[in-house]
Amino acid sequence: MGIFNYKGENVEVVECPRDAMQGIKQFIPTEIKIKYITKLLSERFNVLDCGSFVSPAAVPQMADTAEVIDAISKIETETELLVIVANERGAIRAAAYPKIKYLGYPFSISETFQRRNTNQTRQDAFLQLAKVQEIALASHKQVVAYISMAFGNPYGDEHTNEMIREWAEKIAGLGIRVISLADTTGLATPEQIEKTYLKLIPHLPHVKIGGHFHATLADSSSKIEAALIGGCRRLDGAILGFGGCPFAKDELVGNVPTELLVEKLGQKIGRDLLEEAAKTYSSF
Repeated sequence: MGIFNYKGENVEVVECPRDAMQGIKQFIPTEIKIKYITKLLSERFNVLDCGSFVSPAAVPQMADTAEVIDAISKIETETELLVIVANERGAIRAAAYPKIKYLGYPFSISETFQRRNTNQTRQDAFLQLAKVQEIALASHKQVVAYISMAFGNPYGDEHTNEMIREWAEKIAGLGIRVISLADTTGLATPEQIEKTYLKLIPHLPHVKIGGHFHATLADSSSKIEAALIGGCRRLDGAILGFGGCPFAKDELVGNVPTELLVEKLGQKIGRDLLEEAAKTYSSF
């Protein structure tokens, strides 16, 4: 793999074992994480979302991210590494690793979810994002700003496409050049996804607008196709569709299966990797 294509245009594929693992309550031993992520690196995905520097009390499954990064930093690979951070402290820790290229930051246009996810108001989260961007620039990293609840929320908070555009403009105004729209609880319809990208991408031509979709297996194909038709050229997935956001609601929706995503882009994931993923996730 390594080259993914949709109608003559390159598409970046972000594989997200971090998202797949973070909602599993029983701790996956560090050596098993390292073994699996090492296998993923050999598959030459464009980006690997491989851990998070956040409070272990909030996400105990990712408490060993530093050990994982130390181990996989020794591997020669074309795949770029991404980790999630939620504040300056996490950004400083992540910035210390030369192999990490991207600092992913979760920003929600839903006030309720921002509080549930990072215990901040939306405005405070934006100010924190600005500080994370400063740290990233100083350490030659790039920020990926995730706009959570980009397609609606289950809390009754206000949501409009105008809000997405306004916040995306503010984020881009910080100098951030990768923004990923997140369908955090799987509420988006294919029509909504396509329309959102068709409107937003031309408005911010200097920004790469990606997509991180939580979806059932039945809904995944149509959501991927809608994003691609809308012009999205950076898409996240998790092998076998494991994962989802543990802060959104009690039941995890699941991620778009990476094997389905890459099939639409003219590639195929080998059976050995699918079996390794099933063994890694299902044993805990």
